[in-house]
Amino acid sequence: MALCTCETDHRPTIYGMKRLWLLFSQTATVLLAAYFVVATLKPDWLGRSPVSQIGSISLLEAPAISPGSVPTGSFRQAAQKSSAAVVSINTSKGNRQHPNSNDPWFKFFFGDQGGGEPQVGLGSGVIVSPSGYILTNNHVVEGADEIEVILNDSRRTIAKVIGTDPDSDLAVLKIELDKLPVIVLGNSDALQVGDQVLAIGNPFGVGQTVTSGIISALGRNQLGINTFENFIQTDAAINPGNSGGALVDTSGNLMGINTAIYSRSGGSMGIGFAIPVSTAKLVMEGIVKDGQVTRGWIGVEPNDLSPELAETFGVKAKQGVIITGVLQDGPAAKAGIRPGDVVVNVSGKVVGNVSELLTSVAALKPGTPSKFEVQRGDSKVALDVTPGVRPKPRRAP
Repeated sequence: MALCTCETDHRPTIYGMKRLWLLFSQTATVLLAAYFVVATLKPDWLGRSPVSQIGSISLLEAPAISPGSVPTGSFRQAAQKSSAAVVSINTSKGNRQHPNSNDPWFKFFFGDQGGGEPQVGLGSGVIVSPSGYILTNNHVVEGADEIEVILNDSRRTIAKVIGTDPDSDLAVLKIELDKLPVIVLGNSDALQVGDQVLAIGNPFGVGQTVTSGIISALGRNQLGINTFENFIQTDAAINPGNSGGALVDTSGNLMGINTAIYSRSGGSMGIGFAIPVSTAKLVMEGIVKDGQVTRGWIGVEPNDLSPELAETFGVKAKQGVIITGVLQDGPAAKAGIRPGDVVVNVSGKVVGNVSELLTSVAALKPGTPSKFEVQRGDSKVALDVTPGVRPKPRRAP
């Protein structure tokens, strides 16, 4: 009998299975490697979202923002709505020659005072009427021989001064152009500390700039900037060249005219001041209608109430404005106000210092009686005072 073994009979089958397994494993490795390459470099071929790998963490990329949408928290719409109506103002002022500048003896002692380059200035303004009226600061255009207005759409024109009001540091200009963008006047009396605002202007002449901040304080006065102070304070960056520009709310409505900054360096330090649009509107209406601003006046000498003055006049009041002098035959004297009286309320508005009293009286309509409440000794007295027209300030010679 012939003997057979399994080893001899099945060896070809085992070798065939090894070759098939080797071929399968190599093919699987190549396919897997190709999959990872495609998944990393061309994930869209596989219908998957692209990933960004940071170390061993994979993060899905954020979806792209469509061109027409506004990111959350953006002030884009407010800036676009209002910035078109904010203009740059360039002023030039020729050097003033002394009347005796051509006198040889004058030249001998003082030198040649003639010639020289004209002085130039830079500021901003806000178009508030389709007729071309522009609000800006008086100090921007004061003494200027020529005023050039540059619109945000690059149009240029020469402006005419309609009127100025140094007491509020406001001025009204007028330009003659068609299709003017006009800002929407807001309600500055509704502002509260913490409200968000934007400041728009042309700082340092770099071009129109929009900065953001909040309302830091309201009713700021006694700053020595002008006669009637009732400023909005903001931390929105305001720099030289922003004067006369717009302070707007997050809807793009005009809330104030940027006027001044507190600074030790000449640049923004987070304390800027704007004239409320409620004040600016009254000034503009007076200038456009009458050529000047008509304010109330009662003819008194007011002082902030201090312990020394209270003791001198025997006053029991703790707050208000003490009257230390009354003009004979003036509106206050005719109404019965006396030295030593403490004014605590004017036409329903509480007054706590001289600036508030001046502002309240100036807002009164001349010839129309108004209610005044005064503290006289231990009692309060109600008086009807008919204000007159505030005299124009005397200019220094």
